[in-house]
Amino acid sequence: MARRRPQLLRGLIVTVVCLLCAELAALGAVKLAPDAVGRLLGAPDRSWRSGTPVQPAQPVLAAAGSAAVAPTASGVAAALGPLLRDPALGAQTNVSVVDALTGQRLFDQNSGASIIPASTLKLLTAEAVLKARGPAYRLPTRAVAGANPGEVVLVGGGDPTLGAGEQRTYADSARLDQLAAQVKQALGGTAPARVVVDSSLFGPAATGPGWDSDIVSSGNASPITALMINGGRTTPAGPHGTSPRTPTPDLDAGKAFAAALGVAPSAVVPGTAPAGAAQLGLVESPPVDRLVEMMLTESDNVVAECLARQVALARNQPGTFAGAAAAMRTVLGELGLPVDGLTLSDASGLSRLNRVTPALLTDALLLAVKPEHPDLRVIFSGLPVGGWSGTLRDRYRKPTNGNAAAGVVRAKTGSLSSVNAIAGIAVDADGRPLVFAFIASAAPPPDGVPSSGQQALDRVAAGLASCGCH
Repeated sequence: MARRRPQLLRGLIVTVVCLLCAELAALGAVKLAPDAVGRLLGAPDRSWRSGTPVQPAQPVLAAAGSAAVAPTASGVAAALGPLLRDPALGAQTNVSVVDALTGQRLFDQNSGASIIPASTLKLLTAEAVLKARGPAYRLPTRAVAGANPGEVVLVGGGDPTLGAGEQRTYADSARLDQLAAQVKQALGGTAPARVVVDSSLFGPAATGPGWDSDIVSSGNASPITALMINGGRTTPAGPHGTSPRTPTPDLDAGKAFAAALGVAPSAVVPGTAPAGAAQLGLVESPPVDRLVEMMLTESDNVVAECLARQVALARNQPGTFAGAAAAMRTVLGELGLPVDGLTLSDASGLSRLNRVTPALLTDALLLAVKPEHPDLRVIFSGLPVGGWSGTLRDRYRKPTNGNAAAGVVRAKTGSLSSVNAIAGIAVDADGRPLVFAFIASAAPPPDGVPSSGQQALDRVAAGLASCGCH
């Protein structure tokens, strides 16, 4: 099918805004931030959301009316019970389903058990960074004067979306060629001769505790550092799916900057900026709310880890995996979320040491609906839509895999070998918005893309969306 026009993407966003407004109206308090809708509808076209979507079976996440009939626990159990017994899910599937309008838990199958969340953890990362930094915060990349004439220090500020030039992975990102132009103007008649790469904000580039040994070689992530271009990809490929990654993202960024300055790659060295160095140029990332959307839509692991380090820095913790984990737990507690069963080793969900409860995931989704947290609502515009966008664009496409719910389920996926997960929001057959989290923690080995286990979870989510459940 031909690529959808930008107008249809705009329409998708409109319907999401309508859903959120309807949910809040049903709660009796619509308190949108004054510019929230304007930011969503006025945003530029985002190529990182592009794809070849299927035609949804019905309008994408149609607005829920306040008169929608409330589902019952017994009705939800009758609809989901048979679907949850699918052998493709494995021996244990933990489930939480909650009415988004009342907060009533409608289905609980070991929802308080702490299990590996895979990439559904990114929902918590999103809320933590939105709380700690705020949606308008931008990540800086600076160039400052070095200790010697002609020496330029490139100082990473933790922006993983930085690009080298016009060809880049993230369409709205800052660009090193533009930073180089500022530097040349600031230096006047002094020719740049040497580039020092300062990625000290996060410490040495590192992979996460509990990551599988092939995470970098498989193209799922790069070592995490405060300076990189294109999320550590070796070339500016699109953000969807895996891409070859470099083991030295900071030095590669330095060489791209050197090329823009006309400096030889051999004159690029690691180091740190002199204290009190004069600034020669500055470029900034898209705002945090846009970065959160990017992270959720394509399940971008590197963006997730870099955002978590912003949580750490905002709470005076080191910009490391451990510092980010400690700070995220603190901030999530400040939001009133139950963190007793939460164990964090990273922020992307790649680590097998993470433990999250499905109940915490649905509580986090409910929090984003509440009027006292308007800055969290961007989470819903970032969630992929079944059969339409992001990590769900190739799912919900067949009658046997829940395609009746294409365009109705909006959710964050998660998968590791032996773990399949999905958490998000759906509007049921009566127009009632329900939040859900399903984690199959003992799934059979993957057998395709999507795997049988992922397709089984899609059928469960589709069963929830198509159910009147009362």
